[in-house]
Amino acid sequence: MSEPLPTVSNPPTSAPAPAARPARILVADDQADVLEALRLLLKRDGYAVVTAQSPAGALATLDSEDVDLVLMDLNYARDTTSGKEGMDLLGRIRAQDAALPVVVMTAWGSVEGAVEAMRGGARDYVQKPWDNTRLLATLRTQLELGRALKRSRRLEEENQHLRRGQGGAPNMVSESRAMQPIRRLIERVAPSNANVLVTGEHGTGKEVVARLLHASSSRADRPFVAVNSGGLSEGVFESELFGHVKGAFTDAKADRIGCFELADGGTLFLDEIGNMPLSQQAKLLRVLQTGELHPVGSSKTRRVDVRVVSATNVDLAKAVAEGRFREDLLYRLNTVELQLPALRERREDIPLLAAHFLAEHGRRYGRPTMRLSPNALEALLAYPWPGNVRELEHAVERALLMAAGDEVTAEDLLLKRSAREGQSRLEEMTLEEVERYLIERALARHEGNVSEAAKGLGLSRSALYRRLQHYGIKGAR
Repeated sequence: MSEPLPTVSNPPTSAPAPAARPARILVADDQADVLEALRLLLKRDGYAVVTAQSPAGALATLDSEDVDLVLMDLNYARDTTSGKEGMDLLGRIRAQDAALPVVVMTAWGSVEGAVEAMRGGARDYVQKPWDNTRLLATLRTQLELGRALKRSRRLEEENQHLRRGQGGAPNMVSESRAMQPIRRLIERVAPSNANVLVTGEHGTGKEVVARLLHASSSRADRPFVAVNSGGLSEGVFESELFGHVKGAFTDAKADRIGCFELADGGTLFLDEIGNMPLSQQAKLLRVLQTGELHPVGSSKTRRVDVRVVSATNVDLAKAVAEGRFREDLLYRLNTVELQLPALRERREDIPLLAAHFLAEHGRRYGRPTMRLSPNALEALLAYPWPGNVRELEHAVERALLMAAGDEVTAEDLLLKRSAREGQSRLEEMTLEEVERYLIERALARHEGNVSEAAKGLGLSRSALYRRLQHYGIKGAR
């Protein structure tokens, strides 16, 4: 068929919105000169173009390539005027991907044909010979609408996935007898607004419990804000927790909202509460007692409604007796206390946790078929796990990276000490000796790097420095 072609001259130079890659457009028409004219026009406007000269060719391209929009003729060689081939192609594209934008072209400008195409799922239409400006504007509009629809669909799928899981709650992997009282207490306490103190050794999962308490409460749709309260220096403590106003101090170049206000209506998780200096404890107590705070540099009182979940590995009763922790603050924090058992006290959970971490990191590193060998499982059960669940997770992640095949072996785990040797040595040590030993191991593992050693131990950098000074450990950097 013979159709007049538009002149491809001085097309608009505005480009489509920036994207990770140029928008990809499939152009389907049975005339080679039409395809070439559109290819040049769209390429100059920043698009990637693929072409097809038949409905079959268009469908084959859609089967093999990702495209963002289809620009297609309604009329092909079999029937040059009715548009039946084009309508059939439109229907098949819609059946394959209903969200893919389709813009139809027709040389006859038939209103009836355009209306039928729109009813069939086309987003818009253009007439031949086309106007460059109008055509490019139509394509830009439909591409933006297509992207918005894809984003909406992706978000809905993610929300459905979360709803199918645990409503966004963290996964608490445990079947051991030692963890059953913890689970029951979480179920009873979570719906209340009671402040909760979570205690236990480093790496036992205190933040997981805090997040689970939040996700199972009436505050679940409000913010969960976590802060390392024991690692805040005196100079930034009030600013971090209560906020500041512009000009309050030298570097206060703008107002800042503190963690309490960020968590308003939700849950504030104060980690390492046992390492907080007495001067900071007094400031925290005032806010917990009154529900009111003053941002640094402001005289205005702001009220907050925050549930506080705090965590520590310090014996706070002993700290109170020694004058290192305020008794009245302890009463405010521990309306309910949850003490988490060490991993060595819940060994039945080790296979479950190891399998969970292996699957989780397997997906992350593109190795979803990984499994634990019998000798690896035996080594995991024999090891004393002084670093608890956090150490187990790191060991499994490292082993996954070390494994040559699809099976993690005992050698991949790099657990060099036997359980008997490790357990015997630990049992002969005092608590301070164990802490010093673990710190020295962490520093050796990270070649003296304090930041990395602190992460491995579950401490803040400042908290680890205090321990280094206490034990007189040198050589850290």
